[in-house]
Amino acid sequence: MTNARKLRGGNQLTIAGRSYRSRLMVGTGKYKDFDETRHALEESGAELVTVAIRRINLDRESKDSLLRHIDLDRYTLLPNTAGCYTVEDAVLTARLAREALGTTLVKLEVLGDPQTLFPDNRALLEAAKILLDDGFTVLPYTSDDPIVCKKLEEIGCPAVMPLGAPIGSGLGIRNPYNIRIILETVNVPVIVDAGVGTASDVAIAMELGCDGVLLNTAIAGAEDPIRMARAMRHATEAGRLAYEAGRIPRKLYANASSPLEGVVETVAS
Repeated sequence: MTNARKLRGGNQLTIAGRSYRSRLMVGTGKYKDFDETRHALEESGAELVTVAIRRINLDRESKDSLLRHIDLDRYTLLPNTAGCYTVEDAVLTARLAREALGTTLVKLEVLGDPQTLFPDNRALLEAAKILLDDGFTVLPYTSDDPIVCKKLEEIGCPAVMPLGAPIGSGLGIRNPYNIRIILETVNVPVIVDAGVGTASDVAIAMELGCDGVLLNTAIAGAEDPIRMARAMRHATEAGRLAYEAGRIPRKLYANASSPLEGVVETVAS
């Protein structure tokens, strides 16, 4: 590193002691078929892949199971509790995932409203405490609220996952200022989860200093999911590089790229 700026994270994304080369995490829902899912995952370069426990077939021997169509040696599965609206349902779903998939990783969602899919932060904190006490590694999907993110860190969550915009909306990072405050407030990885629509949204999140991005609809819902997966991979890498490089300050007026000092003096002499 050529400057003294304090940067978040190292060369890799590290969560609960495990490091990942890719800072992009992707979901597995909404694709037209398993073949498209598999190719999109490959093009994304992701290593952490989310699966909705309440919506997939967990029988690995079934031809209709996602688990039979992706390389389980290549990806770390991150089961999520999507579709849960109560503490009890979220905890039960996480425990089912642990039994079925043999993992203590869980992306915890406790939703508060079926229209916006915004999280119920009070219930989220309660469910997170229960699962942390039960030995889970809890990655919580939360609103972009710095106070809630700090509380989640304090109870033991190894990362926080604030939304950029409502799930599936494609609106991008609607409140970059809250994300910046979260980045300054917590010491665990900050992963933008939900709301990004295209590669530039991912780049913005990474340029802010976020440690990673999790998305699904932006790829699966694109006209060409395979190309979009590739674009998201490059955007994640480019955004991180730009963050590490350090952008120039924003200025109201122009600043010539080729200053005239010295040139005018030489000509005059």
